[in-house]
Amino acid sequence: MSRRKPEDYGRVAVLMGGWSGERDISLKSGNAVLAALCRQGVDAHAVDLTPETARCMALEGYDRVFIALHGECGEDGTLQGCLDMAGMPYTGTGVLGSALGMDKLACKRLWAGTNLPSAPYRLLTPGFDPEAVADALGLPLIVKPARGGSSLGITRVDRAEDLPAAFDAARVQPGQVFAEQWITGREYTVAVLGNEPLPVIEIRAATGFYDYHAKYEADDTGYLCPPPDLSRSAQLELQSLAIAAFAALEGCGWGRVDILQDEHGENFLIEVNTIPGMTDHSLVPKAAAHAGIDFDELCLRILDSSFECGGLR
Repeated sequence: MSRRKPEDYGRVAVLMGGWSGERDISLKSGNAVLAALCRQGVDAHAVDLTPETARCMALEGYDRVFIALHGECGEDGTLQGCLDMAGMPYTGTGVLGSALGMDKLACKRLWAGTNLPSAPYRLLTPGFDPEAVADALGLPLIVKPARGGSSLGITRVDRAEDLPAAFDAARVQPGQVFAEQWITGREYTVAVLGNEPLPVIEIRAATGFYDYHAKYEADDTGYLCPPPDLSRSAQLELQSLAIAAFAALEGCGWGRVDILQDEHGENFLIEVNTIPGMTDHSLVPKAAAHAGIDFDELCLRILDSSFECGGLR
């Protein structure tokens, strides 16, 4: 339980929207958070961040910020740096961890240096040899933009000749593009709250691919929390791996770590989300609910991180 009174938070700006491909999801997340905070008596107000409002963003009169932005300029450290310079407390991870978490390639390189597992990959640049990539990683494989979110720009590739089209689709998103070995097995996610793991969720997409539709639109995506056929020791292993991955990039307060497990039971880190979704389809609220934390309490605990995490806070 949050031990703070509503007045302890002061006047709170809930930043949402932005201009990344995840704007619509951010607005849903932000409005859900705003409603929860208001229900709990917090003096919270919506701030829709657009390129126009960002140029003259005035947070005078606010005491702290709840960041509900996803993707470019909200989750990548840019906004966090601006808030640090303004001396404004905000929720979650600071500049460095946000930038690292947003860049999947940077995460993979960091994890490799700390002996944390992720799938083999190849960086793709214009003029790459599709056959060489397919030979190195095997087929199928997956092509990803390094800095995209919500599975935007991600393509499963079953034939080497389809790699150039997948590369072009990924280049629409920010950052570099890479191909990653396809891991056949099971997909899990572990939410982090107060730097402690929440219960493990297994994700079962009806199509076998947890893409944008399966995440936000489909009603037939399965979420098992906790997975009924996963031993307690296996769940603890996933939670420990998630905490290690989150700590490696200096994550703070809250987040979510996605993990694939192959057919032999070997775990591979996929990515860290430092500002996960907070919609009715989102995974952090589902995990929190299984831990006995309702949505309003979850939002208060996340807001508590504005007192506790790094930077100037």
